Amino acid sequence: MTIVQPATTPTPAQTQSAVPAPVITQHAVSRHSVPGRVRTLTGAVLIALALLSALLAFGSGSAREGLRVIGHDSGPQVVATAGLYLGLSDMDAQVADVLLMGSQYGERRTAALAQYERRRTEANQALLDAFELADGDPAERLTIQSVLDGLGRYERLAGEALLLNTQSGHAAGVPPERVLRVYRQATDLMRLELLPKAYNLTLESGTIVRRTHDEESAAVRLLMLGLIAALIAVGGLIVALQLYLARAFRRRLAPALLLATALTVVAGLVGVGVLGQALQSIAAAKRDGFDAVLTTARARAIGNSLHADQARYLLDPDRADTYEHAFLDKSQSLVYADGGNVEAYHATLAKNGQVSLGLLAPVRANVSGNFAAYRRFQEADGRMRALATSGQTPQAVSAKLDELAQSFTAFDKELVTVGERYEATFTKTVAAGDGALDGLWRLAPWALGAAAVLIAAGVWPRLREYR
Repeated sequence: MTIVQPATTPTPAQTQSAVPAPVITQHAVSRHSVPGRVRTLTGAVLIALALLSALLAFGSGSAREGLRVIGHDSGPQVVATAGLYLGLSDMDAQVADVLLMGSQYGERRTAALAQYERRRTEANQALLDAFELADGDPAERLTIQSVLDGLGRYERLAGEALLLNTQSGHAAGVPPERVLRVYRQATDLMRLELLPKAYNLTLESGTIVRRTHDEESAAVRLLMLGLIAALIAVGGLIVALQLYLARAFRRRLAPALLLATALTVVAGLVGVGVLGQALQSIAAAKRDGFDAVLTTARARAIGNSLHADQARYLLDPDRADTYEHAFLDKSQSLVYADGGNVEAYHATLAKNGQVSLGLLAPVRANVSGNFAAYRRFQEADGRMRALATSGQTPQAVSAKLDELAQSFTAFDKELVTVGERYEATFTKTVAAGDGALDGLWRLAPWALGAAAVLIAAGVWPRLREYR
């Protein structure tokens, strides 16, 4: 017997569970993804802004480091050590002049001794400045300490030679042999030990300046390219965000986003411009300032040293040939002219009359008369040597202390004028670069920070509509 189950009526719960789920349309999917897209675009904009700020910071930091080394650290140290070379060489020149004067030329002897004391003070101060600027470089400080120790030995020897010279009471010209023996020790110490060490200090510091210039200039150029790329990326992302908001919400462009765009573009362009200006300042400070100041300082130091060789030439006949060759080598390093001896050099220089090679060539455009004072100095040297060669020692000494000294002073004054002009350019260029970087950091962080706030303010009202 088959039992038939009676039909059952579904319960309300069963009926509700049997109703199919509603279909989610593509329109609903797009609508719910809008906040995510807005957040993504906004995050990308803020990240790009942060990258832009970081590139500005790194770029300005590299530029400031270059200006610091060239304008405030190693650059002044190089100039100080070049001044040290001048002070040391002039100390020995004044000692040679005093010994040459003997018991005559009382006022000039007193003036030469006073100049010796001034140069000694300047040399000591230059060494102290160089020691402070060499902070963190033990090798360089050791070299400076060695020069200080050697300078102390030189002063003792020079003082002994001057005392013996006074006691001898000799006439102007060659002093007694016992005076020469002590002076030879002093001048050999100066020429063969102290001056080369002072010159090496200049070279070492100059190498630091040149390396820093090359490294920081390359870094600034690279960061400027990155800054331009980041600025384009930020601008493109902000425009994309504005267009998306306008299309998704069917509203006009947000004023806050427009202002953020303007601030970002202005800050970025100003940053590129300032870094470009700083790059030019670094190059100008190195080329037109540091290099020119150093060249002029070296020329003055070498000129002073060859002027001392003239006194040594008369002072020590046994070494006259050595001092004459030293004079010729130094003269040709200043202004090159063909000639295997001093007479031939004088003749070539008088015939040519141009400054085309040598340390003085780069600065000739800044000197009136194409260094006519240098040529007059060399002409006076020729007359002095002619007197000495003919046995007229007193007349040669008089020529050295009168005409030759006056022509050298005129030549040295020209170099001082040129050096002051270059130093003014150097200081002005470094100050301009520092000022531009200072102005950048008074503007850029605030502008980019305000842009980030404005972007958030422009996007937040749209996101609130989905809460």
